[in-house]
Amino acid sequence: MSSETIHDRIKDYIQKNFVFEENGNVGDDQSLLKSGVVDSTGILELIAFAEEEFNVRFDDKELVADNFDTINRVTACITRKLIQPSASRELAR
Repeated sequence: MSSETIHDRIKDYIQKNFVFEENGNVGDDQSLLKSGVVDSTGILELIAFAEEEFNVRFDDKELVADNFDTINRVTACITRKLIQPSASRELAR
């Protein structure tokens, strides 16, 4: 799955579930927490969505605000998780 696809799904989820202004738009590098788009409960919802949508599981050490504070950071975190297993398989060969 491409980073662009991940980005689009994350952005769509955030827009549909957290942005209630009719013409509201969240920038890719906009802080979701500082701008009030999501609160701590919203971050948990976003994490649950990402785990289900992309079939990944986050370790406790990955569950930090830096990984989930912007659309681009969420995308990068998920992309790393999806690449990780294939890299491990290549090393095991």
